[in-house]
Amino acid sequence: MDGMLSQEEINALLAGMDTSGGGDAGGSDAAAADAPAGDAPSGGGGGFVAGEIDESLLNDDEKDAIGEVANISMGSSATTLYSLVNQKVNITTPQVELANWNTVLNNYEKPCVFIQIKYTVGLEGTNILILKERDVMVITDLMMGGDGTNTDGEVGELQLSAISEAMNQMMGAAATSLSTMIGQKVDISPPEATLLDMIDDDPSEISEFLTGTFCRVTFKLQIGELVDSTLMQLYPIDFAKSLKDTISTESAEDTASAAVPPPSPAPAPAPDMGMPTPDPSAMQGGMAGMAGMPGMDPSMMQGMQPQMGMPGMGMPMMPMGMPMMQPQMMGANVQPAQFQSFAQGNPMMAAGENIGLIKDVPLEVTVELGRTAKAISDILDFAPGTIIELEKVAGEPVDVLVNGKFVAKGEVVVIEESFGVRVTEIIQ
Repeated sequence: MDGMLSQEEINALLAGMDTSGGGDAGGSDAAAADAPAGDAPSGGGGGFVAGEIDESLLNDDEKDAIGEVANISMGSSATTLYSLVNQKVNITTPQVELANWNTVLNNYEKPCVFIQIKYTVGLEGTNILILKERDVMVITDLMMGGDGTNTDGEVGELQLSAISEAMNQMMGAAATSLSTMIGQKVDISPPEATLLDMIDDDPSEISEFLTGTFCRVTFKLQIGELVDSTLMQLYPIDFAKSLKDTISTESAEDTASAAVPPPSPAPAPAPDMGMPTPDPSAMQGGMAGMAGMPGMDPSMMQGMQPQMGMPGMGMPMMPMGMPMMQPQMMGANVQPAQFQSFAQGNPMMAAGENIGLIKDVPLEVTVELGRTAKAISDILDFAPGTIIELEKVAGEPVDVLVNGKFVAKGEVVVIEESFGVRVTEIIQ
């Protein structure tokens, strides 16, 4: 209409001025004027009007923390998604910003799939993943064994169930990475996927935090050559702040533990050898007696003082010039070390290898006719009378497994009214 407001838009603006209490009317008008004509802030759903974005709710440090958490989480999720779709998955570095419901309406295709994830252990809060409808069709088609080109039609219950399971595994892997990051267990409830038109939906019916300002994390999602799109993750402000606080607390604990060195172990007390501690006065008397012995030069005794050796051991050091006592003199019984032989024929080893001790342990014997691989879509088509072709040729020996280990080959025989297997080859 050449930039002019329609009557419906004017009515929406007037309704927003009435519900804002007069103080935020200018902000509501500005938000409405910035929105495209098809995405007026009325948004249907009973005339919901989003307020202004309060940029002061998150500072730069908190945004960086959210980006770090989202980057680690989506790195694990990309690996999990690759195993599900068997295509190269690339999720780029996230961009963190504050947003409101109008921002989501104006910047995303409609309809789209909302996937709500609730944290049950370690963290308290909810976040929402938003995927485009076509992206969901591609992912679920790949999961079901297709080539990713079957994107006609609309997302139904089958696709919602499949994408919920994919997100359950992806966010489960993300929760494991987050657990390692913050040092405590993190768990989630099963995700809930819903296809929403958004234009006629009231955000409060999806989640209450969508009615105000919230944190929006945007990723670039690429799956092979099939998907080159945008993935959005929405966090409540209080949950985003709690993530920042959790990371900061964990970092502070790590820094404190690194700054304080571990206490040095106390010196072990010296063993008591059972010998009394000598009395210095007694030793003085003993030396005086030695000086009076015949043939002993008193000058040799000058400077000889009783010395204590090996503190705490209760053993005096021998006077200078006297030889140290040998072990034989102390009554020690010293013998060469003897080791048991490990040669074959050792009766003790033979007893340890007695297989008779485990002969009564039951083992499960399985005879496998053959195997094959089927896509989920083929399995869903199974019905009485369906023939499943195996990879083995008719007449080829069957496999005999014991507790799941392949041990022999054999041929199928009939014994009266029962099937059996005749072993034809033992696998070494």
